[in-house]
Amino acid sequence: MELNSIKPASGAKRDRRRVGRGIGSGLGKTAGRGHKGQKSRSGGYHKVGFEGGQMPLQRRLPKRGFKSTTLKYNAEITLADLEVLGADEIDMLTLKQAGLVGQLAKVVKVIKTGELTKKVLLKGVGATAGAKAAIEAAGGSVAA
Repeated sequence: MELNSIKPASGAKRDRRRVGRGIGSGLGKTAGRGHKGQKSRSGGYHKVGFEGGQMPLQRRLPKRGFKSTTLKYNAEITLADLEVLGADEIDMLTLKQAGLVGQLAKVVKVIKTGELTKKVLLKGVGATAGAKAAIEAAGGSVAA
């Protein structure tokens, strides 16, 4: 094979459609645009979702939901995570280094999911009432 003999596969290249070139082409007279109306004219079109002046669907439907922008600064951690972590003193930095909470987290709270048998001391980390009771039952404490 030489550079001068390379050509595209058969059927890969097609001639572009030439509209408005007579009856014989199959796309003469109205050039595939039908008769009259906004869509038949040059430059005549409308924005996406426009329904001819009728109230568009996206405005007829009710607005729903809310996405809090502050959620990314809050994080949760379970008792089971604390068990696996295995550190005696746990603070925000320890949790971030372990990858248990995101780097953006500013508020961390321990929730009562799973079991805790080790004694842990929480510093600057909150806990729910149930989680606090479980931590204290294991001999630990929460210094919020």
